[in-house]
This record gives sequence, structure tokens and C-alpha cells, in this order.
Amino acid sequence: RRIRMKNKKDASVNYLERKPLRHPTLQYTKDEDGIVTLNRENTGFMNKLAQKLFRKPPVSYIHLDEHGSFIWLLLDGDKTVEEIGPSIKEKFGEDAEPLYPRLTKYLSILESYGFIEWAE
Repeated sequence: RRIRMKNKKDASVNYLERKPLRHPTLQYTKDEDGIVTLNRENTGFMNKLAQKLFRKPPVSYIHLDEHGSFIWLLLDGDKTVEEIGPSIKEKFGEDAEPLYPRLTKYLSILESYGFIEWAE
């Protein structure tokens, strides 16, 4: 099985030096236990069609777990991934290990869904 890189620029990106930022138009709520729920509006022609034909909701609610919620609240665009790591380690201890591989994977998943972007 061959793995393809998106482009050469992606291969040289050091995730630890990047600054993740919550997408500015994505709304979220935090409950009293600190659990975050992302509120993604389903817009566009296909979503409107699915809402009419299949009764799909106009807003999707994505509930993050304790780890994801804690990390979400740290994504302000000021701290690098490397600077976020110690806060996670302090909060979750050994449960956070392997810290940086898990954190970078989580951030890449958030990015793939359009939930975060990267501050310059």
C-alpha cells in the first residue's frame, strides 16, 4: 500500500511549532463539567436537500470527551502545539501518553473536519 503526501510543503511542516486556532465561525458551548459541544451548522445545497428529504438536522452537535474538551479550550492561536503539551501532561498525567503523537493526530483530525485552522 502506497502512502501519498499531499505535497512537499506538508512533508516539511513541524506540527510542534504550529499554532492551532479554533475556527472563528464555529460555535461551541461548555457545560458545568467542562465538556465542550461543537455546534456545526449544516449549510449548502446538499445539506438543505437532506434536511428536507431525510429530516436531517440543520445543526450538528459534536460532543468532545474530557481530553478533547480540555485541548479545545487551549486552542487560541497564541500557543504552539509544543507549548500546549505541558498543560495536557499536568492535567492528565500518564493518561496523556504518548503525548505529542496523540495530540498531533487529534489536531490533524480537527483540521480535516474544518474545526481548526493554523495561526500564522
